[in-house]
Amino acid sequence: MDIFKNRNFVRLFFAALASQMGTTVGNMAFAFYLLDHFSHQPAYATLAELMYSLPTIFVFFMVGVVADRFDRKKVAENCDWIRAGLTIVLFIVIYFNSLPLIFLILFIRSAITKFFYPAEASLVQAILNKDQYAKAAGLNQMLFSLFMVFGVGLGAIMYKTIGLHGAITIDLVSFIISGILIRSCNIPIEARQPNGQAGWRGMTVKTSLKDFKEGILYILKNKLLASLIFGFFVFGLVNGAFAVLPMFTMKYGLSPDHFELHTSFFTIAIGAGLLVGSLMGSVLAKKVKMQYLMSIPILVAGILIFVLGSTHSLWLFYVTSFVIGTCIGPVNIVIGGWLPRIVHPRLMGRVSGWVDPLTMFAQSMTLGLIALLFPKLITNVSYIYYGMGFIILLVFLFYFITLPKFSREAADLDVQRELKGQGVQ
Repeated sequence: MDIFKNRNFVRLFFAALASQMGTTVGNMAFAFYLLDHFSHQPAYATLAELMYSLPTIFVFFMVGVVADRFDRKKVAENCDWIRAGLTIVLFIVIYFNSLPLIFLILFIRSAITKFFYPAEASLVQAILNKDQYAKAAGLNQMLFSLFMVFGVGLGAIMYKTIGLHGAITIDLVSFIISGILIRSCNIPIEARQPNGQAGWRGMTVKTSLKDFKEGILYILKNKLLASLIFGFFVFGLVNGAFAVLPMFTMKYGLSPDHFELHTSFFTIAIGAGLLVGSLMGSVLAKKVKMQYLMSIPILVAGILIFVLGSTHSLWLFYVTSFVIGTCIGPVNIVIGGWLPRIVHPRLMGRVSGWVDPLTMFAQSMTLGLIALLFPKLITNVSYIYYGMGFIILLVFLFYFITLPKFSREAADLDVQRELKGQGVQ
C-alpha cells in the first residue's frame, strides 16, 4: 500500500494501535478483576463500564473545540502522557484497594481519551490525499475489528497470566509508545493549527460553546455531511442492540445452558465479519460509487437481521452474524473515507468530535428501550430483531434516495490548499 510510504501516517497508525491497546487490555482485565474479587456485587463491573462511557456527557462539547483551537499534535500527544500518568496513579490506588478512587481515575482517564481521537483524525486528514482516506478508514476499521475479536480474550489472558497490575503495566507502556510515536511525527504547523495559534487563556465556556455551535451549523448546512454523521447514530443503534440481544437469544432460546460461551462466539463471528468486510470495502472503494457502497450493505444487513430473529440454528445465527459484519465494514469505510474529503480542515475536530456522543447516545437509548420493553411488554426477543431490522431498512431507503443527490451537490475539498490559508467555505 502506498499509504505506508507516508511516515507520518505509519507513526499515527501505530500510535492509535498502541493507544487502543492501552485502553482495551487494562479495561478488560479490570472487569475480570471485579468479577473475581466482588462476585457478590456484579454491579461494580457495570459501574466500571459506566466510567468508560459517562465522561462523554461531560466533555462532548469540548473535545472537537480543543482539537480545532489548539495544536492537534500536542493535544493527541499530551493525551497519552496524561493517561500514562493516570495509569501510574491507578496502579498505586489498586494496590490500596480503594474502589471509589479507582472508579474516579478510570473516569478521568476515559475523559482524556475522548480528546485523543478528534485530534488524531484531524491530523490524518491533513497528511493524506483524498484517494488515501478510504484506505486509512479501512485500516482503522481492521484495527477495531481485531480488538473486537480478541480484546476480551486478550484481557482475560493478561489477567490470568500477569495479573491486574501486569495488565495495567501494559497500558502504561502502550500510552508511552503512542506518545513517543506522535512526538516523532513531522507535521507542518498549518496542519496542526489550521485556525492559527491560540492560548488556554482564551478558552472559556462562552468561546467553547460558540465554537461548538459553529461546528453544528457547519454540519447542518452540508446535507451530505449531516447524513454521514447520522450514520454514526445508526451504528450506535446497532451496537446497543447487539450488546445484549445475542445474549438474550442464547439464554432464552438457542443455548440456555451455555449462553456465555455462545455469546462469545457471536462476538468472534461479527468481529471476523468486520475484518473481512474492511478488506472488501478497501478494494471496492476504488470500483464502486461511495453512495452505493454505503446503501446496499445496509439493505443486506437489514434483511439478515430478520434472519437472526427467526432462526433456530446456532450455525445459521453465527454465519448470518458474520455476513452482517462484512456489511458493516464497507459502511464504516465509506463514512471514514468520505468525511475527510468534504470537511474543511479548520472544522475537522468539531465534526469528528460528534462521532462518540452520537454513537453513545444511540447505544444508550437502544439499551434503555430494550430494558424497558423486554420482557415486560415484548416477551419474545425475536420481535426486537424484527423492529431493528425494520429501522435499518428505513435507513437504507433514506440513504439510497438521498445520497446520490447529496453527493452531486457536495464538492471534494483540496485539503492541502485549504491548509495554506484559505478561509472556511
